[in-house]
Amino acid sequence: MPDFPHDRFDDLPLDAGRVGAHRAPRRRGAVWGAVGIGAAASVVLVVVGMVGLAAIDDRLELDIPVLTSPPEENPDAPAEPGEPAGEPITDAADANLPDDFTITILDGTGSVGRGPQARSALDARGWPVGTVTQAATTDIEETVVYYTSADLEPVARGMVELLDGVADIELTDAFPGAPITIVLGSDYELRAAT
Repeated sequence: MPDFPHDRFDDLPLDAGRVGAHRAPRRRGAVWGAVGIGAAASVVLVVVGMVGLAAIDDRLELDIPVLTSPPEENPDAPAEPGEPAGEPITDAADANLPDDFTITILDGTGSVGRGPQARSALDARGWPVGTVTQAATTDIEETVVYYTSADLEPVARGMVELLDGVADIELTDAFPGAPITIVLGSDYELRAAT
């Protein structure tokens, strides 16, 4: 034990079990208590900062149940995932599309002929196909029809029917400038020319 200089606190009775008030041994868990207080203070500061930023900037949305009110029901909102947003549209004449609307077809199989075959299936129903090319990878197994907005879901489901039902659909913004992008996988069978 270290040797401290003698002071008035050392003159306490020995049965008290203390050397001096200012040199009392540390309590058990004192360090963990300080760490806990620091962590709690950090959490409080982060939450207060995020709430403050959300109040200043409308682009930041917080989904903290205690701080936000439940969303209002909107009858014009698109259908929930899994619920069809309308009947599939297979004929371009039945769709209300903008003049610059085109469909992009990406062949992710590395084989020749699947892209042009899919284009022919869409051309036969009047769909404007823009680009037909190879995808960045050639080992895609499942065909997917990607669409960029909820109002295009019936069109995307129509594309699935035109591709013999092998495709899935997915709402995404991964293909900017292409409202419908079809990525062909190895599940889309290449038919022999008749």
